[in-house]
Amino acid sequence: MGAEGESMLQLAAEAFQSRNFDLAADIYECQLAGARDPGSRQELMVKRADALTFGGKLPEALDVYRQASEIERLKPVHLASLVEHLSASIRRQDAGCGQGRGEEAGAAAAAAFPGAGATGCAHADFHCRMCLSFLFEPVTLPCGHSFCKRCLEREGGERERERPVVCRQCRDSSRVADVQSYRVNVVLSGLLAKRFPALHQAGRLRREGNGLYAERKVEAALEKYNQAILMAPMDHILFSNRSQIHSSLKHYKKALRDAEVTCRLKPRWSKGHIRKAQALVSLGRTEEALREYLVCLSIEPDCRLAKTEAHKPEVWRPVLCFPLKRKRRSSEEEEAEERRQERTDENKRSRSGELLDLTHQHVRTRVRVRVVFIVRSSLHPEPTAATDSSNCDGGDVLEAADLECSLCMRLFYEPVTTPCGHTFCLQCLERCLDHNPKCPLCKEELSEYLVQRQFCKTVLMEKLISKYLPTDLVERQKIQREEMAELSNLNKNVPIFVCTMAFPTVPCPLHIFEPCYRLMIRRCIETGTNCFGMCLADNVKGFADYGCLLEIRDVKFFSDGRSVVNTIGRRRFKVVQHSERDGYNTADIEYLEDVKVEGVAERELESLHDAVYDQALVWVNSLKTEQKERIEGHFGPMPEKDSELQACPNGPSWCWWLLAVLPLEGRAQLPFLAITSLKNRLSGIRKVLLFMAQCRHR
Repeated sequence: MGAEGESMLQLAAEAFQSRNFDLAADIYECQLAGARDPGSRQELMVKRADALTFGGKLPEALDVYRQASEIERLKPVHLASLVEHLSASIRRQDAGCGQGRGEEAGAAAAAAFPGAGATGCAHADFHCRMCLSFLFEPVTLPCGHSFCKRCLEREGGERERERPVVCRQCRDSSRVADVQSYRVNVVLSGLLAKRFPALHQAGRLRREGNGLYAERKVEAALEKYNQAILMAPMDHILFSNRSQIHSSLKHYKKALRDAEVTCRLKPRWSKGHIRKAQALVSLGRTEEALREYLVCLSIEPDCRLAKTEAHKPEVWRPVLCFPLKRKRRSSEEEEAEERRQERTDENKRSRSGELLDLTHQHVRTRVRVRVVFIVRSSLHPEPTAATDSSNCDGGDVLEAADLECSLCMRLFYEPVTTPCGHTFCLQCLERCLDHNPKCPLCKEELSEYLVQRQFCKTVLMEKLISKYLPTDLVERQKIQREEMAELSNLNKNVPIFVCTMAFPTVPCPLHIFEPCYRLMIRRCIETGTNCFGMCLADNVKGFADYGCLLEIRDVKFFSDGRSVVNTIGRRRFKVVQHSERDGYNTADIEYLEDVKVEGVAERELESLHDAVYDQALVWVNSLKTEQKERIEGHFGPMPEKDSELQACPNGPSWCWWLLAVLPLEGRAQLPFLAITSLKNRLSGIRKVLLFMAQCRHR
């Protein structure tokens, strides 16, 4: 093919990308006239057929695909665009008619199941978002969502070599590590077994049947599934798996019946349509199987099995009417074939259109009506009047005792589940981990869980408590609000860290390792105040009468529960009353502010301020280079003079920086916090600097 031909093909590709499908099809048709090589002709025919497909001319496209197949057997890749277009058409059509159809189906379901409620079944709150069936052996991921253990194991096994497991609800994969290490949620599993014994027993039978099937004891596995279906006749998973067992036994008609029941129970579950298609293929009904594969791809576009099967030319043979193998014919035979083709073209277009044209208005109305019926009946089957006795086996009412924390013996509040499967109130678990980084019940190591600090609430438990125990929840929330309001007060019962001196505007990094202070820091963060007081120790009272309020800026946690807290000083205070709470000190406090001066006193204050600042600079610059670097690395450089001397209630920030770096004991620094006269504070700093200068010259 010459340069001009290559240019035209490039133009056709650009037209296809810009959705000008008619132009692309015309260009490919023109290029076909000059193509002699059979491989090139087939490639051009497929590209023209693709353009016709996306351009809405499906009957013509099918004819071109058929002609391409007569040159040489088509490969699965040649049918990829056709499959993509048809499955997308089903999705668009279902989106357009799904809302109204869903309302009709919902009304019919409500009539068929008068006791089922809005969800259509009593256990709708307890279903797995992966298999859409009853939650059996629930495992709670770190993100807080729960799924069947078997579903997670299967998902993890399928994606192990490709990409990490993604939560089907929040789409988060950052917290989902090795799903094989997560254990069954003890509280949820016990609750489901107690409230839904029939469904739980059906799940156990299903698990036993799967084990027998894996051991190739197919007849025994079938018996287990028969028993399970008697206990849970509305579980689509049971019918789907039994369909697979029937196929293994070559009972294809029974396999098809079970697959059809599966699709009726869960029309939007792609695996049900896969089962039905496989049974249809085994029965030789490939045309109907193709429809099921397309429906499956419209529900789950990334389904690899459906893609592989739908791309096989053998499946399309009844539709396109192309042979799998073709003998080379003489020119007379080809001319006769062309004449026969002309006479049957219209019939083929009609037959192909009736099966596959899904949305385009230019095709005959009767074709469109038939396909709408086919797709709707596949995705929205009429509700069955059958009832499920397992829906009503005691699952309507929950008791507060079913959802009770084993640590505080109260209703769960913000329940979180550990990787070992035990559930606790968030605050209860954190307080236990302050003392020991192990599960309070099974003593499994939780160091990694502790360092991540990603305590996501167990969504299903919160939902159940909110829905079935609203009165108990309101009372629990009231108690929690009262506790938080009390902890949020920064005048009364303010938490006090008894350690070292802290000053306003000066950084104060802290190493937290004692359990009582871990609790204190966490409460400061939870209440949103992010503040606590810092005081020196006192042998008589426990801590000094003056201190500084610190604000938490950052916290870094370690696997053993320790943490490094980055804080900065904010305000000075005076202790009015000493007290204690949960192992750490608290106090009622009054905040201190400098007394402002005016007139002559203000001018004298400014003069004193400038003199002491210059004196401080001399001392700082006299330090050795290593000393100065260590000081600035810990506290930062010395602040500049403030433009407004009395603007801040604590006075100039450089004063506090200097007091923090001066080599003074805490008892010598403490009186400066209590001084509310900036003049007196500056005078005291000057005396200290003079003393330091005298000591240096001796």
